[in-house]
Amino acid sequence: MGKGKAKAKQVKGKLKETAGDVTGNRRMEAEGRAEKVSGKAQDAAEKARKNLRDR
Repeated sequence: MGKGKAKAKQVKGKLKETAGDVTGNRRMEAEGRAEKVSGKAQDAAEKARKNLRDR
């Protein structure tokens, strides 16, 4: 997964988390939080791959 897709996943997760918070939907809020964390992990993995290639 590319860096752009990872960032998009983070944004989508943040939107879902906020929507869940506003509507009081705890499940949606938790799903959004999980999606945001997943996007951050993918972004970190992509950075690590790039650093290894640049050596």
